[in-house]
Amino acid sequence: MNNKARKSLSKSFRKTLSIFLYGFKALGLVWDTSKVLTIAIAILTIFCGLLPGAIAYIGKLIVDSVILASQNGTIAQRNLALNYVALEAIAFVALAACQKGLGVCQSLLRVLLAYGVNVLILEKALTLDLAHFEDSEFYDKMTQARSQASSRPLSLISRIFGLGQSALTLLTFSGLLLSFSTWAVIVLVLAAIPSFIAETRFSEHSFRLFKWRSPETRQSHYIETLLAREDYAKEVQLYQLGSMLLQRYRDIFDRLYVEDRNLTIQKGFWGYLLGLLSTGAFYATYAWIVMEAIAGKISLGEMTMYLVVFRQGQTTFSAALTSIGGMYEDNLYLANLYEFLDEPIPQSQGSIIKGTVADGIRFENVSFCYPESQQPVLHNISLHLRYGEKLAIVGENGSGKTTLIKLLTRLYTPTSGRILLDGVDLNDWDVETLRHRIGVIFQNFVQYQFIVGENVGIGDVEQMNDSQKWITATEKGMAKPFIDNMPLGFQTQLGKWFKGGQELSGGQWQKIALSRAFMRSQADILVLDEPTAAMDAEAEMNIFNHFHTLTKDQMVVLISHRFSTVRMAEQIVVMGDGKIIEQGSHEQLLKANGRYAHLFSLQAAGYK
Repeated sequence: MNNKARKSLSKSFRKTLSIFLYGFKALGLVWDTSKVLTIAIAILTIFCGLLPGAIAYIGKLIVDSVILASQNGTIAQRNLALNYVALEAIAFVALAACQKGLGVCQSLLRVLLAYGVNVLILEKALTLDLAHFEDSEFYDKMTQARSQASSRPLSLISRIFGLGQSALTLLTFSGLLLSFSTWAVIVLVLAAIPSFIAETRFSEHSFRLFKWRSPETRQSHYIETLLAREDYAKEVQLYQLGSMLLQRYRDIFDRLYVEDRNLTIQKGFWGYLLGLLSTGAFYATYAWIVMEAIAGKISLGEMTMYLVVFRQGQTTFSAALTSIGGMYEDNLYLANLYEFLDEPIPQSQGSIIKGTVADGIRFENVSFCYPESQQPVLHNISLHLRYGEKLAIVGENGSGKTTLIKLLTRLYTPTSGRILLDGVDLNDWDVETLRHRIGVIFQNFVQYQFIVGENVGIGDVEQMNDSQKWITATEKGMAKPFIDNMPLGFQTQLGKWFKGGQELSGGQWQKIALSRAFMRSQADILVLDEPTAAMDAEAEMNIFNHFHTLTKDQMVVLISHRFSTVRMAEQIVVMGDGKIIEQGSHEQLLKANGRYAHLFSLQAAGYK
């Protein structure tokens, strides 16, 4: 054997072993999902494996007894033949019942298992950092895990049980065939191997296609969303994007379809070609058995049994090898699932639940680069926010304002430097404690398709259904007047996804989001990222006059482009290119006549 052949054989052997790699994990998953259904499937599989052999043997007894009865004509012989027919009918009924029961159990287990695996994936997603969700490669991995892996564990277990069933059937068939010839058993085995090789090869190719084109599949789903969602419809129509997006959708489909078509045609062609070998082996054996019957070496009943056993045995063995090929493909998908589930969980590290001094928030020479990037987004940021102070951050888009907020809320960790809260490094705080202390409104806050009360209540999930807190929070967020005018008040469904939903204006949604922040009555840090961008100037002024009074004992970090709002802060930070370029009060910055003064004069001129 040359080196190339040895390597090929070694690779094939490793592939064969790899099919059992995730078998135990999948079995554990199925067992944990439903022990009763797993045991039922195992028992029914055993009966489904043994009954075909019994039916074939009873068929032989029927033929022989019929021939004997036709020769003798005795009542006893006729009754014996009829008894064998009744016995075969019972065996067929039992087999049908086992097969139907097996199908029912697998269907029930499939639903439970799909739910269980999706819960595992979602639970894993909850443990991950924001960086994982902003990483396109990781997002592809999660998409792949969710797309098919929920059904693959049961598929693998079904194939393993099916393999066991086939093994039992083949053992009984082999026992019957051995009485005819050992060579018949050898031919039965060898004839099915070519189909197995083709199946394994195309299973691997199919999975590679699935994994490689995950980004295109996501892009296709995204275009579907753009074309079919109400929140995108108005812009798609007004900008006349429909034809362009639909053409992109078609282009992606055409590209993916070509790959699928080529794979399907190759698989069908080679499957047919290699299947001819199995067909040739069957008819060669068929002729051999017929010649033995003509020669009087076997009875007509035995001939019938051997033909049935060989045909069914060939089909069973081929199905068993196909199952092995399918198990190999299932393992490839499960490898992707467990690769996602085994992703290292970011260590929260912190356990401190109380600060050492009432010092507020300090940034000390904080710099930050996003993962997979060498370009710093923030450079040596240093600032101090005391209790009761209001800090406003201004700057052009891309200057690092929102990134600063992500660091403060510990969605990201500084690349260098440190952030202190009450004298304790932010990384040393217990995450749950830290998050309870912070109320946040991001510029792109989520508009939940929930009722009004729940939209507000999620600001404090532990008090989410406290209707009294809804009232208090919406009074502070100045949302209560328009909520009172809604058909069902706090019970009004928002959004258009569900029946009876009502849409809000941008300004009303922002008041809902502001109320959401006030749900955290224990929070002593409020972070507002463009919280009134969709409101008119008068509404914004009313809110911030009201807001300033309500938050006199809290630290507030405000990002805004409107200087009428910014000037209310005791401390203003001007950012540019990830650095603090100016810092001080409104009056101090105007006197400095720098960047802030220039931006303020430009905006003020627009109101003259």
